[in-house]
Amino acid sequence: MSELTKPTIVVPEGVATTELTIRDLVVGDGPEAQPGRVVQVHYVGVTFASGREFDSSWEGGRPFKFAVGGGKVIKGWDRGVRGMKVGGRREIIVPPRLGYGRQSPSPLIPAGSTLIFVVDLLTVVGGPPERGPARPEPGVPEGLGPWADSRR
Repeated sequence: MSELTKPTIVVPEGVATTELTIRDLVVGDGPEAQPGRVVQVHYVGVTFASGREFDSSWEGGRPFKFAVGGGKVIKGWDRGVRGMKVGGRREIIVPPRLGYGRQSPSPLIPAGSTLIFVVDLLTVVGGPPERGPARPEPGVPEGLGPWADSRR
């Protein structure tokens, strides 16, 4: 994505989904959001029922930072950003059971709300290294070592 701008969220027609729904609007090409990594995102959130914005990181230009899989955000976010790559923009529709459930965290989010977010992944830091193909250790002849087929 060249110049990031605050997205507008269009609420889908019909009944709200009961499952976590993920749709990549832009596929990124940078590091991947994985459990244990800290991500920095811009986001906008609206309720499915009203389409009204209840939160956004765009005001004040302050991205939000959290550890994926750390349990510090709603489950729909923890699951919804996994696999996303830096530079990507993703729509995440979060059913109540993966959001705030029967609670109302603010007057703008009624209890039992399905939530829609558009998330832009800005950075990914730390956590497990990206996995590439297994390679033998330097100086160990091919066919030897813990990755070798012991039936030879």
